[in-house]
Amino acid sequence: MAAHTKPLILHAHASGPNPIKIAIALEALKVPYIVKQWDFSDNPDTGVKGKTFLKVNENGRVPALEDPTTGVVSWESGACMNYIRRVYDTSNIIGPPGTSAQDLVDFDKWEYFLLTTLGPMTGQVNWFRHYHSQKNDDALQRYVAQAYRCYDVLEGQLQKSDGTSILPSRVTAVDFHFEPWVRQHSFAGLSLDKYPLIHKWLGLMAAREDVKEAYAKIQISAGK
Repeated sequence: MAAHTKPLILHAHASGPNPIKIAIALEALKVPYIVKQWDFSDNPDTGVKGKTFLKVNENGRVPALEDPTTGVVSWESGACMNYIRRVYDTSNIIGPPGTSAQDLVDFDKWEYFLLTTLGPMTGQVNWFRHYHSQKNDDALQRYVAQAYRCYDVLEGQLQKSDGTSILPSRVTAVDFHFEPWVRQHSFAGLSLDKYPLIHKWLGLMAAREDVKEAYAKIQISAGK
């Protein structure tokens, strides 16, 4: 990475899975960054719904990513990830492992599957299991079933690599997208007993230095 690059600013929350994926990508590419923690309140100075953060992301969600070198601000984890890839992954370390039309589409479809389906379904499981003010078993079971359906799809895809990566050739940003969400399976009350390849893949991801460093920096920034 060029010496003149100023550290990026990753806006995060300690318990949120989406900022973690961005931190993993930055670690993998050795891009310098600092983490700024926010809470979920509307406190004007510390909350994602407060006036200070809303100047960075008017949607009031993390992650957001500021790049002082280019002046670009991105938010939504897919947009942040793709910005990092376009600007800082010139050697294609974390992008599609091939250049064919099918390679590019395969990367996109698995990225979008996480962003539109597995991630949101897991989030709804967490919401109705832990945070909804009134018990709603029907809603919880609907989202549990949908999360397991996503696990079925992911388990099938991992057969192509014997559980080493989501795209068969190598670990990519797609794996970074999935890792923080699948890691939450225990918190969500979801079992991996029927998913040996997901279990294997998750263990391999957790052992990577870029993954360990990303979690460590997020936790340190949160004072943990």
